[in-house]
Amino acid sequence: MSSQSSIDRIRNIGIIAHIDAGKTTLSERMLFYSRKIHRMGEVHDGAATMDFMPEEQERGITIMSACTTCQWNDHSINLIDTPGHVDFTIEVERSLRVLDGAVGVFCAVGGVEPQSETVWRQSEDFGVPKIAFINKIDRIGADFEAVLAAMRQRLAANAVAVTIPFGQGEDFCAILDLVHEKCLTFDENDQGQTIHHAPFTPEQASLAGPWREQMLEKLAETDEDFLVSYLENTLDTNVIHAAMRRATLARLVTPVFCGSALRNAGIQPVLDAVCRWLPSPLDVPPPVGLDLQGREITVMPDGDAPAVALVFKVLLEENRKHCFLRMYAGRIHEGDNLYNTAQSKDDRLSRLYRPHADRREQLEQASAGEIIVAVGLRSAHTGETYTARDRQLSLESIEANAPVITLALEPRNADEGKILDEALTRYAEEDPTLKVQMDDDTGTRMISGMGELHLNVLLERMRREYGISPRSGNPQVVLRETVRKEAAATVTFDRELGKERHQGTVSLRVAPRLRGSGNAVEIGSFLPENPDEARKILPRMYVEAAIEGVRDALQSGDITGYPVTDVAVTLAGMERRDGLTTAPGCHMAAGQALREALAAAAPVNLEPVMRVEISVPEDFLGAAISLLNTCGGKVEDLEDHGGRKTLRGTAPLRRLFGFSTSLRSATQGRAGLVMTFDRFDLP
Repeated sequence: MSSQSSIDRIRNIGIIAHIDAGKTTLSERMLFYSRKIHRMGEVHDGAATMDFMPEEQERGITIMSACTTCQWNDHSINLIDTPGHVDFTIEVERSLRVLDGAVGVFCAVGGVEPQSETVWRQSEDFGVPKIAFINKIDRIGADFEAVLAAMRQRLAANAVAVTIPFGQGEDFCAILDLVHEKCLTFDENDQGQTIHHAPFTPEQASLAGPWREQMLEKLAETDEDFLVSYLENTLDTNVIHAAMRRATLARLVTPVFCGSALRNAGIQPVLDAVCRWLPSPLDVPPPVGLDLQGREITVMPDGDAPAVALVFKVLLEENRKHCFLRMYAGRIHEGDNLYNTAQSKDDRLSRLYRPHADRREQLEQASAGEIIVAVGLRSAHTGETYTARDRQLSLESIEANAPVITLALEPRNADEGKILDEALTRYAEEDPTLKVQMDDDTGTRMISGMGELHLNVLLERMRREYGISPRSGNPQVVLRETVRKEAAATVTFDRELGKERHQGTVSLRVAPRLRGSGNAVEIGSFLPENPDEARKILPRMYVEAAIEGVRDALQSGDITGYPVTDVAVTLAGMERRDGLTTAPGCHMAAGQALREALAAAAPVNLEPVMRVEISVPEDFLGAAISLLNTCGGKVEDLEDHGGRKTLRGTAPLRRLFGFSTSLRSATQGRAGLVMTFDRFDLP
């Protein structure tokens, strides 16, 4: 088999959804039917293969994305089960970065929930083709059509049903396949492994007919070749499959399946669709990297080219880095040397593994398109690129969200302090959203993360893995700083640093930007447009040093020392004195000028504002609204869904500590709550 044909049979997919939609249960069935595992574990029993951390088993949620490989219809499927909780969004982000396709899972009762929207939007940002699975169709209150409508409205997805349920809730008894026009039932005696295919009964045909016609019309709207066959009435299943694949890869439609993962119904059609309709590494746009000269290089998925791989996750086990790699080109073998282009270092591969949750299968080599685990890459960090020595380039890195909550930790004694530092170093290495700082005056360790659950899980892992329980303070929100008006400053820096004199003069202006738009650093009109003339007046290295000084100073504001955001900085002027001006002098002058300008521009603190969604029975709606109001929240939307009221609004994070506990108490434990970071804003 050629390298190209083998790559064509690889599927790198992720399971994405809101918390408790059934992602891990679906993954478990996929592994069972593909013979990767011989016994299905259940999430509610704490026995799911992909939820292998004790914290996951205790809580019944996915915390760390788990990767495994299985075989189906002569295809190799690399499957990543991602978390649904917003506190672990980095696990979703870095998984989507290396995936070619995804399966979105929705609860037939809950529908499109907040984190569903978040992960769907993330997948759209990465251009990931998707199919969808509406799960829990056997639960009371299931509404297949309502979920489809919500997908179209809230996700802007062109959702096209390709299987529909025959009966819903307690009446669910079969699945109707609209492509092959068959009724599918799944044998309960062998856990759904045997599928019975039968022609539609008159009742089923009457139900499926309009749905099938709608599916064909949606395809005809998006595919001219299919439109011809549709109008000429020359359709067969192969024509439908080919058109559905083209439309799915182009993200013009989202094929939707239904079933009940817990009842082992409807899983195999999803596996078939993964192989038929989702992309191989050859079907997606190849990544573009930058070489040492800053030129763009397209990395084609060629197994015979020099190696290119991206580190998308790092785990420390027994003090050794286990790096999850997505191979984009070439082949690597145990014992090969790879070049870390970010660190400019060579590392030697000592072991290669194919991952299966918390277990590993050793490999001799890995090729383009594969997802593997490598040991021996000592200098690796998340988002860095490894290449063959003769092909040095850097792929786009993986951006981590800024943390919004901080916790102070204090060791109980000196020995525990050493262990605590070791644990925090490891966790920060593994998790880019975790930031660790040491307060030298008090010896307190400040850890910042994405939410209370994120930090609580961290403390539990410390107790289990390191046997320590440091004292912790009350959580504090992470602030940002901005300005309310325009201001300018000019600073001349002239000082001896070491034995050298450094001088620089910089003028700049600062102005507020729209909330949430971030910072912008621009060069004013003081330089001629002609690059040659500009270089005569001011060497490029001086301008770059000043810009770097501005960006460094933006990391620490004037009021509280928190990073500055939503500020426009314009470099308005620079002076050059022959024999005196230096790049470090320009760097220091720009930093001081920015701090003076910020102080004069009415600086103000911003705090994190969370988007809150509460689902509650109507009897408790008033209590929920009242509780949100006492936390400084604002209700923005209210709708009825499945006999429950769903209210959406915003509230400052500092007022929401302990809110989930108060809400459970006020609603007798019957409310559902999801909080996601929205923006930094004024208190």
